[in-house]
Amino acid sequence: MNIKKIAKIILTSVVAGALFTGCGQSEEGASKQNSDIKLGMIRYMNASENQINEYMGKYEEMHGIKGFHHNVIFYDNLNLMLMGLNSKSVEKISTYKCVAKYTIARNENLDITNEKNDMIDDFCFALREDDVELKNSIDKAIKEMEEDNIIDKLIKEYIIDVQNNEPSAVEIAHIDGAQTIKVGVTGDLPPLDLITADGKAAGFNTAVLSEISKHIGKNIELVQIEGGARAAALNSKNVDVLFWAIIPKNDTLKFIPQNVDKPAGIEFSSPYYEDSIVHIALKK
Repeated sequence: MNIKKIAKIILTSVVAGALFTGCGQSEEGASKQNSDIKLGMIRYMNASENQINEYMGKYEEMHGIKGFHHNVIFYDNLNLMLMGLNSKSVEKISTYKCVAKYTIARNENLDITNEKNDMIDDFCFALREDDVELKNSIDKAIKEMEEDNIIDKLIKEYIIDVQNNEPSAVEIAHIDGAQTIKVGVTGDLPPLDLITADGKAAGFNTAVLSEISKHIGKNIELVQIEGGARAAALNSKNVDVLFWAIIPKNDTLKFIPQNVDKPAGIEFSSPYYEDSIVHIALKK
């Protein structure tokens, strides 16, 4: 299945060439501290760099981390973050454990850091809050897929078993006469979200979407968007659903709001997957 791509609409401020000249820093101005460690992170839909840096400071204080502070710098996608890491514009990048394992298996110069990190995120669909019927049908489908162990089987096939192999393309079947909904995907968070070199959808998220389509009886048209442009794509109705959005899972981290990544006018589905957050750095 070829992916329709929204051209650079709603792209925010990161430009690839700027990574090598020191840009890619906070849009708020990033006042550097003596002990700052620059940490690349994919742009949130809702929270600003300043907010995430505030949460990071509280997290470090809670765990007694002293002597340095992670200074978060947003990027629009994983590829730009990796470029920033390799050019030493940032010292580390933050991502999900399955993404980190997939990435370092293909980059011998990278490794997961050994620092303590107990943050976990739930992955959800994001929809406009007035699309109540669509949200309810997706929630129902996720529940059925969990009860039938379909989600667990997809996790094994498309996340666990592909760490050292390239994921194959996933075909989403067409249902004659059914309504079509447009689903925004980044295609840039393998093995969760992946667009192959020939423009075909692959990865865990696409496999989940294929099953969702069967359960809700609707056709799905995938639209590739930049990670930092997800909320704008949904609010402007270029897509009907975003795949993915996150909710912090940790009950102990009360200072991180559950709606940290939820812009006004957007609602989240039930979660379908969870993963821990880790940091990647260049090998010493």
